[in-house]
Amino acid sequence: MEAGVPGKRQPSLGKAACILTGASRGFGRSLALLLAPRLEAGSVLVLVARSQGALAELETDLRRGFSGLEVNSVPADLSTEEGMQLVLGAVRELPGAADLERLIIINNAGSLGEISKSFVDFTSPAEVNSYFAFNVTSALCLTSSILKAFPERPGLCKTVVNISSLCAVKPFKSWTLYCTGKAARDMMFQILALEKPDVRVVNYAPGPLDTEMQQLARTKSGDPEVRQQFLDMKQSGGLLDCSISAQKLVNLLLEDTFDSGAHIDFYDI
Repeated sequence: MEAGVPGKRQPSLGKAACILTGASRGFGRSLALLLAPRLEAGSVLVLVARSQGALAELETDLRRGFSGLEVNSVPADLSTEEGMQLVLGAVRELPGAADLERLIIINNAGSLGEISKSFVDFTSPAEVNSYFAFNVTSALCLTSSILKAFPERPGLCKTVVNISSLCAVKPFKSWTLYCTGKAARDMMFQILALEKPDVRVVNYAPGPLDTEMQQLARTKSGDPEVRQQFLDMKQSGGLLDCSISAQKLVNLLLEDTFDSGAHIDFYDI
């Protein structure tokens, strides 16, 4: 677990409620471990993921390492109404909400989807709708519902993070669903930034991470050029460790100087 310099107080995100989706592995897990020491005593970290076992393991690690932090894990499938309601129920029951200084919502949950097909192979509305239900609709409805659960009041700063991608701004052949979903999410959160100037919003693209998703990219991509591109990236050491990228996002939140609604890539910082 990452730790600061002994005897030196680290910059803080204050007494906060932080809701992190896709928390059980990869970038989400690294982010949870890096956020925890930046949250002051009395803060609450709500961890959401579909994998109950990995989520429970992370919760145990955090409880052991940070005694002043309340950690709640919510195993939930955000592609379903039931899953979203499980998360909202946990958020509405958070202790000490009236004393919080900050609300942080991090939309990290997402899936790669079918990347072996070309555009013209997507002829099933059910397949497409299922993908967007998890990757777009749930992020919109969950974020909106959580924001409504925390009425505006003096002293409460609200921050919304969308884990974005280069794919939100650049098309990749055979990645129709993923690129479209990421682009939709970026625009969605830009609109939130315009409508709610009191809410800090950032679309953070974490860069090419060394994760299971990257393994799928270099083995399952339908387009051979794209497949080779990701293979070359792996073989040349071009993939990033999740904790390195997650640390940049934590620093971004601590500094809080970004333009609300901006798309910020790992390599921009």
